[in-house]
Amino acid sequence: MTSIDLSRRSLLRFSGLALVAGVASCTTAPQQSSIPSNGDDETAAALPLVNQLRAKNGLPPLSIDPAATAAALYQAKRMASAGKMKHVMGIADGFGPRVKASGVQLPAAENIAAGQQSVPAVVTAWINSQHHLENMLGRYTGLGVAVAHNPASKNVPYWAMVLSS
Repeated sequence: MTSIDLSRRSLLRFSGLALVAGVASCTTAPQQSSIPSNGDDETAAALPLVNQLRAKNGLPPLSIDPAATAAALYQAKRMASAGKMKHVMGIADGFGPRVKASGVQLPAAENIAAGQQSVPAVVTAWINSQHHLENMLGRYTGLGVAVAHNPASKNVPYWAMVLSS
């Protein structure tokens, strides 16, 4: 191997480490002011449905968590603004830092959905999805649920549920 090959290899290794370090150090709190304010808090409507499910499974009820509600509202608005149903919207995005920025106590979980026209419809969709059902039956104490629409995205309802500890 020549010294040029070693130099290229070292440069590539260093570049890769620098990129990983740069991404890992991104802990900037979300800029919530850049998200349109067209969302609705649906926690009060969803809470009895989720608590019925939990009671049927021998679990304690959840209560409304204002921080989880704020995190759910932020995520629903983000998805509506982007016209995409995604937990992660970019390379430096992450669930943990995003919900912590709203004051959510960890551990926490998030369920998302798009297209359902009502709270009962979205809760039913989450119940019928194994992973989402597991989240709703998890060891959480708080709940926040929100929906947002965006005329630019054909007013599709984008839903977010945040479960908190």
